[in-house]
Amino acid sequence: MLFYSDVSEMSILLSRFEGRTLPLRPAGLGRCRAVQAAAGHGKRVSPQECWDGRAPAALPVCPGPGRAGSPAASGRADGGGKIRNKMKPFQKVCLFKSLLANCCCHSQLDSCLLPPVVKKIGCTVGLHNHGFWRPKPLMDTSRFTLSFKSWHRKNHQDSQALWKHEAVQKYLESLSKEYQQVSHQLSAHSLNDFEQRTLRRRCADLSPIAAAFQEIKEAEREVQELEAMCTELDSRDEKQLLELALEEKESLDKKMNMLCRKLFQLLVPKEKYDRSSVVLEVTAGRTTGGDICQQFTKEMFDMYQSYADYKRWTFDIVNYTPAEIGGLHHAAAHISGENVYRHLKYEGGTHRVQRIPETGMSSRMQRIHTGTMSVIVLPQPEEVDVKVDPKDLRIDTFRAKGAGEQHVNKTDSAVRIVHLPTGLAVECQQERSQQLNKEIALRTLRAKLYQQLVEKQLSQEQSARKLQLGTRAQSERIRTYNFTQDRVTDHRISYDARNIKEILSGKEALDKLINRLLEFAEIEAVTQYLENLQALEGGG
Repeated sequence: MLFYSDVSEMSILLSRFEGRTLPLRPAGLGRCRAVQAAAGHGKRVSPQECWDGRAPAALPVCPGPGRAGSPAASGRADGGGKIRNKMKPFQKVCLFKSLLANCCCHSQLDSCLLPPVVKKIGCTVGLHNHGFWRPKPLMDTSRFTLSFKSWHRKNHQDSQALWKHEAVQKYLESLSKEYQQVSHQLSAHSLNDFEQRTLRRRCADLSPIAAAFQEIKEAEREVQELEAMCTELDSRDEKQLLELALEEKESLDKKMNMLCRKLFQLLVPKEKYDRSSVVLEVTAGRTTGGDICQQFTKEMFDMYQSYADYKRWTFDIVNYTPAEIGGLHHAAAHISGENVYRHLKYEGGTHRVQRIPETGMSSRMQRIHTGTMSVIVLPQPEEVDVKVDPKDLRIDTFRAKGAGEQHVNKTDSAVRIVHLPTGLAVECQQERSQQLNKEIALRTLRAKLYQQLVEKQLSQEQSARKLQLGTRAQSERIRTYNFTQDRVTDHRISYDARNIKEILSGKEALDKLINRLLEFAEIEAVTQYLENLQALEGGG
């Protein structure tokens, strides 16, 4: 359900048509009364009824929140169930009525085939019915990556569970049919070069997806045949054969899960910096007593160093600030290798520890203490590509100034180049040749543009660093290491792992946890994309 405070963009849009500034919240209106009344009875309300405030005759009219009941705030309800709202002049315009009513009634649309596992940032899908805006159904995970650490889920799906969903099957069937159509079109001889290049590119994108889809279908048929055979093997003489069939089924289930994971990895586009190196920083946080934060920070830094060795990455320590009693205040390292950022990008955030300090505490303080430390992961792209479009340049020539021979004041050898998008201007008049001055000016301009990109990149890194560092408060935790219960809990996916020593060793147990995070991210990205796609199809 949308609130009226969420329609500020519509008010601004309408102000362009009306030519005057409008308030961002319709005065005197809370939630839509008619929609509230119908929500509890499972009935639909038309957009016009929604705007006018007319509830169905059999339904009671619900008062609005906050200042409801006040005639000045929410209007009065007469005997016919109609609410008379005091409207501003712009609220009577048909465009505003249509937009607002459609938004309020959007929640009454039939639910999507997929469960609502993603909290939507904005409910703008309903506007496309009126032709004002239609979002492009692109699968993009950049927003998901930023907001991933703030999501809390209790019930999770794995790749195989998502594969069995009707909407996923329908979507993959459509991609498989499209691949067959594109392959058939490529065999035609009536295509020009542009059409052939476009179809070949699309065919290359769809080919691995279609192949993985068919492979999973075949494995699924084998599992069904084994299940049917297992139901027929009941006698004692066939017990050995039944055990073999169950072992084969277990092996096929593992293969199915691996193939489903591979398929969803193909569906989700790779992020820009997934293959980049990273700078990893660890910082000791706050504690309720003792020095467990510094000790825990050292253990975490050693864990990531061991994990880099396990993945055969290069781990170069950049900064190391030890504590007085053997812990660590702060440390930083540059990690390079294959897909480093992809594996470590979800490690950034506040990690909480719960343990009884081993040393340095009196008997009175021998109790469970809680502390935190922060991990920061920043991608480090290898190079910044600077492209200068000739259309974005204004090149002026003029006569050089200064002492020199007669040639100085007779020819337009000096060059001034202005980069129109940024306003950067570069001059060069040190050479006698205009062409040489132009080349020098272009090199100088590229260097200045490169410097701007580097400064922008550093600014983004500092913002990302601040976002991941947070306040180091316990409420911001993404993962808890409980030493007394020998348990590690990732709160973003409600994943529990036992044996903390195995996790802190930085080997197989940590790699399993990181891969679980990556799998969950892929599932959420696919689910969110299909939810948006289903909403568009249902609304269209």
